[in-house]
Amino acid sequence: MDRTSRRALPLGYRIGWRFRYAAVSVFGPAQLGSDDPQLRLRRERERRLEQVRRDRGSTTP
Repeated sequence: MDRTSRRALPLGYRIGWRFRYAAVSVFGPAQLGSDDPQLRLRRERERRLEQVRRDRGSTTP
């Protein structure tokens, strides 16, 4: 992950995402194949990051 993609999302979202990811890794259910909670969080973050990039008009990764 490059520095630009880290700055694309708001600070509050990034902090909240890290907290949720850590909480799911410690307190969440086991990995459940395609219904893995950590995988869902990573996919949600990627979708949001792509949306921000599209809104800003930047398509560089």
